[in-house]
Amino acid sequence: MFKVLTTIKTGPVLLASFLFFGLLLAGCEAGTERDFHRFSGSTMGTTYNVTLVAEAGKPLELDVEALQTGLDAELARINQQMSTYIDDSELMQFNRSGIDRWQTLSAPLAEVLTISQSISERSGGAFDITVGPLVDLWGFGPRAEPEQVPTDEEVDRVRSTIGYQQLSLDGRRARRQSDIRLDLSAVAKGYGVDHIARWLENQGYEHFLVEIGGEVRLSGQSPRGDAWRIGVEQPTLIQGQGRQALALTDIAMATSGDYRNYFERGGVRYSHTIDPRTGRPIRHRLASVTVLAPTAAEADAWATALNVLGPDEGMALAEREKLPVYMIVKTDDGFDDDYSSAFDPWR
Repeated sequence: MFKVLTTIKTGPVLLASFLFFGLLLAGCEAGTERDFHRFSGSTMGTTYNVTLVAEAGKPLELDVEALQTGLDAELARINQQMSTYIDDSELMQFNRSGIDRWQTLSAPLAEVLTISQSISERSGGAFDITVGPLVDLWGFGPRAEPEQVPTDEEVDRVRSTIGYQQLSLDGRRARRQSDIRLDLSAVAKGYGVDHIARWLENQGYEHFLVEIGGEVRLSGQSPRGDAWRIGVEQPTLIQGQGRQALALTDIAMATSGDYRNYFERGGVRYSHTIDPRTGRPIRHRLASVTVLAPTAAEADAWATALNVLGPDEGMALAEREKLPVYMIVKTDDGFDDDYSSAFDPWR
């Protein structure tokens, strides 16, 4: 959904291109004011990129092999706690726990569930980590047959089995009040970004970019010696067309949209984004929403919630919550931009 920008470089979105990141940084190296190094790899079914930048006028002295090993190990630990694709992950073990039986969780998993429950409540259920069975029903989840259009009866039956209210939290303890299944795909990558950012800070680094699967957190200054410049993508099927550039530092960002992942049946377009409140794909004109927040986990979850709510309900919620939000809304003639009041400093 976004890409990192140099002064004039363009290329595919960061989310989709490991190579672009390397070419971009190599292209600006000759004129850079600061030394930097990039680390990349795979995690959570996607890719990650980390860029470390030296202090002004100083070389970047790194044990590259040790840092790469450390990054991979930290991300593997988070994945083992939160993945639905690892059968013995902590999350999957919790999903199989007995109904109404309290389970003690690791601090990271408990933190992610707390963030998720807070945003579920504040969004009126537009964000819901129990929505997985509905996503499967519509043919978009890992357990689904592709491109299904379920009956109203099927939707109502599955919708009756979900609900964030069926999850109870008490510090690091949690319990399922019914046979719900938690899926953290709309918040775990953001949390992984935050975890790596904290890990780097503990290693003494102040200037860095961390990105996992499109969620990003920025600290300090870029290799140019100023704010990191992030481009919000034009919502089209052609990747890499930037629409707006943002100068960001010491903040996280996430973008959510439905303009690529969908199917059509009988002339009707079915988005992969399912509204937990109705059990059905969203039908509004919001093409993409970008959220800035102190943490990537919050930005990730809020972007999903606002994408579910749409341009009117979503912007009203952004104003109530004082969220910096940038929306791209479909019109009959193309797209319009809309911003929350809290986004003004970045316009």
